[in-house]
Amino acid sequence: MAVSGTGPLAGVRVVELAGIGPGPFAAMLLADLGADVVRVDRPGGGGLAVDPAYDVTNRNKRSVLIDLKAPCGPDRVLDLVERADVLIEGFRPGVAERLGVGPADCHARNPRLVYGRMTGWGQDGPLSHTAGHDIAYIAVTGALGMIGNPGEPPAVPANLVGDYAGGSLYLVIGVLAALRHAGTPDGAGQVVDAAIVDGTAHLTAMIHGMMAAGGWQDRRGANLLDGGCPFYGAYETSDGGYMAVGALEQQFYDTFVDLLGITEQAPARKDLARWGELREAVAARFKSRTRAEWTAVFEGSDACVAPVLSLGEAPHHPHLAARGTFTDVGGITQPAPAPRFSATPAEVTSGPAQPGAHTESVARDWDVPGLLGKGA
Repeated sequence: MAVSGTGPLAGVRVVELAGIGPGPFAAMLLADLGADVVRVDRPGGGGLAVDPAYDVTNRNKRSVLIDLKAPCGPDRVLDLVERADVLIEGFRPGVAERLGVGPADCHARNPRLVYGRMTGWGQDGPLSHTAGHDIAYIAVTGALGMIGNPGEPPAVPANLVGDYAGGSLYLVIGVLAALRHAGTPDGAGQVVDAAIVDGTAHLTAMIHGMMAAGGWQDRRGANLLDGGCPFYGAYETSDGGYMAVGALEQQFYDTFVDLLGITEQAPARKDLARWGELREAVAARFKSRTRAEWTAVFEGSDACVAPVLSLGEAPHHPHLAARGTFTDVGGITQPAPAPRFSATPAEVTSGPAQPGAHTESVARDWDVPGLLGKGA
């Protein structure tokens, strides 16, 4: 029985050539939305992989083991491709072609296939064949340089900005758009070249517009949204916690300073020359109480203030708990599928796929008996 659920992509078949990072996350998102995702794992696994039992990015998927370097390996994958709608791979440019499962090989078997390629640098360009990780990709796009305090090294935002926002999400957008095109009367399959540098650069579109208009300085900690503004940032509390403040609009700012208790001593918010003074007043006030006390003060208000929670604390936040933003599957607390659909709800139907655990069911459901043969 296929693991695809009732989501909007139910009935869509996806082949994922195993990798790490943004490719698996993109495939997980498609699986969360109901697609039947078959992950082609390699014998022995890959580098940097977490314990398969805890790799949440492989939830809602099925796994088969195929050695692409074995004589029968490419044909096994192409048998799956012939019955699929989408393929996702994250090799360096040219590797899939050398393995016999590149776009030309796949489209010869399935002209309507959407071939999704996930890389950091893209399929062409001077750096396309070099290694890299999230931090390098966001560095050259200008995104990393915007994050952190002036006079200090840029703050590293885990691998969320590049791998997942600039990479996985753009790959999914591209795949869905290409899938729609392939389904039109005159449509055909195509290659989606999703490069993290392209997606991350695209994320900075608004900032580039603000720079062109003179509303953004090209340096860290000097702008409205990068920590330069005293009413948009994080402040330490008396117990070592932090509160996040985003009181940008006047009406929200008024509520903020009122609840914070600094209405009388707070200088005018539009007086940039006194922003340092305002920041000191806000910081001193937050240091007078604990995070829990300030959370109670601002809870339910329009001050745009929230406690800064850890990953372990986040699932217990009352709002997130009420919405079911997190779910527990197989003893692993993890984010629930997003976004939400009124008619075709998405859900987590199975935990992380163990390598090779679904060979028999995939062979049956996809009518690929060759998966059960030797030499795969």
